[in-house]
Amino acid sequence: MSLPRLSPAAVEALARRHRGGTPCPSCRPFTSPGWEAFPTTGDEALLQPIGALWLPEDDEPTLEEAPRPVGVDSWSPLAPISLAHHPYNRCEVWACVSCHLPFLRYTEYGGYYVERRIRQLQANRVGSPS
Repeated sequence: MSLPRLSPAAVEALARRHRGGTPCPSCRPFTSPGWEAFPTTGDEALLQPIGALWLPEDDEPTLEEAPRPVGVDSWSPLAPISLAHHPYNRCEVWACVSCHLPFLRYTEYGGYYVERRIRQLQANRVGSPS
């Protein structure tokens, strides 16, 4: 599947368009304010790909993580969505086919596992803390 490239500005605009959006019954299983493992109970066909922040032919993006408040890890619901930093700079953006609520999808490649993760794209979390 070949996805179009999305700029950080396009992803931010998508988040703003859906600010305050609530999940419909179709996408509720995927909705999480922080990164979660892709649910086995959700039907992936209920989400459609929109684009990606990074494409395989691009240079490798940074593995640097965004600054976070003390005590907040990168997978936390309180972590900022910093599109220039890892893991967001390697995300795909998907949306619910019914209500169009946007989601970030990331595949984590560990030493002995591959884990697909998903996080709702929330406008109030986009950006790095100062």
